[in-house]
Amino acid sequence: MNRLSIRVRLTLLYTSVFFVCGAVVVAISYGLLASLSSVAPKEGQQERDIFFMQNPEQFIDYCRQVVNTTTDENLRHKCETAFAEGVRTGAQTQREATLSHLLQYSAIALIAVTLLAALAGWLVAGRVLRPVHQITAAARAASEHNLSARVGLAGPHDELRELADTFDAMLARLEASFASQRRFIANASHELRTPLAVMGATVDVVLAKPAPTPEELLAMGRDVRTGVDQAEAVVGALLTLARNDYGLTVREPVDLATAVEDALETVEYGNRVVHADLEPAATTGDPVLLERLAANLIDNAIRYNLPGGQVWITTCLTDGQAVLEVVNTGPFVLAERVDDLFKPFQRLHDGTTRDGLGLGLAIVASIASVHGGTVAAVARPDGGLRVSVTLPSA
Repeated sequence: MNRLSIRVRLTLLYTSVFFVCGAVVVAISYGLLASLSSVAPKEGQQERDIFFMQNPEQFIDYCRQVVNTTTDENLRHKCETAFAEGVRTGAQTQREATLSHLLQYSAIALIAVTLLAALAGWLVAGRVLRPVHQITAAARAASEHNLSARVGLAGPHDELRELADTFDAMLARLEASFASQRRFIANASHELRTPLAVMGATVDVVLAKPAPTPEELLAMGRDVRTGVDQAEAVVGALLTLARNDYGLTVREPVDLATAVEDALETVEYGNRVVHADLEPAATTGDPVLLERLAANLIDNAIRYNLPGGQVWITTCLTDGQAVLEVVNTGPFVLAERVDDLFKPFQRLHDGTTRDGLGLGLAIVASIASVHGGTVAAVARPDGGLRVSVTLPSA
């Protein structure tokens, strides 16, 4: 039984239930009819009245025969008794024949209808289990290198539809997870190659000398320290991006104005002038990530600015949304390149400069997205950017 397919088992279950129910109906019908027919006719006038009411022609013949043949009361009584006995015998014979035919025809009908029920159960089970076959096919098609297969089940929102949708959602999460891992590996290998190469070259140059001086060793240590810091910054930024792909794990009330104030304490202004107009802008999310979002925006506005340039920071509630806007002066930015700045490792200038990691705005976009918000940037006509982050209000 365990080796049978679920379709066969469902068909057998449907057929068994139908057969049992049909047999119960036949048994009840047979029992009711047998009990009604088993009431023995009574001798005497009541029995004859019932019979003759059902057979008026026989009643007329009987009366004519008795009246015409004899006037003897004893003989008349014997004739009436014999006639009543014949009626009882005929009724009993008819009853037994009726019950026998009923049982025979009911058994034949039950077997025939049970076979039809088995066929119908087989077809219905196949129809009901079709979504399961689709899910199985999608599971077989999915692999580590191809998680794009989906069930895409249509039809009523029943348990099988819920199962198919849950399976599709699981595949989507797995696909996003594997894609995030591939991006992390590719980006890390690309960005870590330079600091590792610099540290390796610095160490090789110093070790190649027969007697390196203390100054050379100190310079090597500083270069290695710089490379390590850069590698740590790259890994930390990539980990932030990868962690955001899995969604928020912390949801707390956060005021963007407070997050900006905390971020301003960690950012070096240099010779830039920062103007802050911070109004309460309550939202919900991870306070650490939102502070990182504000710090990246401010750092990007200061880093890619002109000497003595300015930065304007505002927070407010607009149309039920918490808004953080950062505007800076700076070099001219082509409008068609603005959207590219939110992609990983895209820098304001070409790749010849190593100013920044090219991950600041990408992290901002990722944090805003995981909080259910959006980021929009516009190039200012006289240089610089206007970046606005909109988040759902608390």
